[in-house]
Amino acid sequence: MPKSLACAALAALPILAACASVPEERIAVPRAEIAQTQRITHATVALRNVSLPSYASGETIFTADETGRLIEAPGLLWADDPGRAMTLELSRHLNRITSARVASEPWPFLDNAEAEVEIRIEDMLARADGTFVLSGQYFVTAETGREHAHLFDLSVPVAPARTPEDLARARSQVVRDLAVDIARRGLR
Repeated sequence: MPKSLACAALAALPILAACASVPEERIAVPRAEIAQTQRITHATVALRNVSLPSYASGETIFTADETGRLIEAPGLLWADDPGRAMTLELSRHLNRITSARVASEPWPFLDNAEAEVEIRIEDMLARADGTFVLSGQYFVTAETGREHAHLFDLSVPVAPARTPEDLARARSQVVRDLAVDIARRGLR
């Protein structure tokens, strides 16, 4: 091995060691409390898998800095696949808010659902201004032929410390707020 290559390899060892020294930590999203209920016109609701932007669809947790650049939180990962977790979380919330039979796809029951909800997320992250934002659009189709499309732009405050638990709690609250919005505007 040439001497210059060996020196370069030795110089790179501390950098590699520093990268490897950040332990991975998986952050579970707690369940947000549901206080409100909403009557809807459907007894059964199918929830399609939530569509997320590429930066939010993986396990890696990103936050936005003051300039809007997305910064990876080193060593922090969501405990579950975000798309799967949000779909199940929204299904649970919609069930508790509406008392309808709600399930994510594939629809597990013999009879078709009376309504179907599709959600497309544009933004899902903590911003430098101390808010966790969730924005996008959802679509509701129903057997009755009534169709709805609604934009949403939701945000909740993130605790000033911005710990991983603070981010998870804020994400949980904003997803709950989306479920309330869907029940109130989309499923009535």
